[in-house]
Amino acid sequence: MVVVLSGPGGVGKGTIAARLVADDPNLWLSRSWTTRPQREGESSDAYVFVDRAAFEARIADSGFLEWNEFLGNYYGTPVPDAPDGVDILLEIDVNGAHQVRKRMPEALLLFVEAPNADVQRARLEGRGDPPDKVTARLAETARETELARTLDCVFLVNDDLDHAVAEIRKLIDAHRLR
Repeated sequence: MVVVLSGPGGVGKGTIAARLVADDPNLWLSRSWTTRPQREGESSDAYVFVDRAAFEARIADSGFLEWNEFLGNYYGTPVPDAPDGVDILLEIDVNGAHQVRKRMPEALLLFVEAPNADVQRARLEGRGDPPDKVTARLAETARETELARTLDCVFLVNDDLDHAVAEIRKLIDAHRLR
């Protein structure tokens, strides 16, 4: 099974994904690639940080399940190489979710939202995004939300981390029973 966790920047996707994987030994998190610089204080394993040439070479080799350019940087999910017997969790943007939906219509698509724009802004600023990137990410939120609606995503609001994680676990468990 493939679970796609998407949503605009600053909604808590990374935190939710980390909790889900820590609590579920049958869930494997795919590590995305990016050409953006590592943020100050960001874990070195948050992404595989590469230059444009390495990313473009991987594109040419059909090495991505999905990829996209956003705010001048590439982001992409390598073709999964998960251990046998586990479900795959992809933490990606909604454009990537759209590409996955085309390739894997059976995937469970989840779209996480912040409680409101002020909370989203505070989260983006709190993680160290520069003001111009915060503004750009906030401007993309409406477009991303509309695209998610066309993909039949399950929408969740991350206003309480424990509650959001518990709700997602229930959705994953239900999808596993299918």
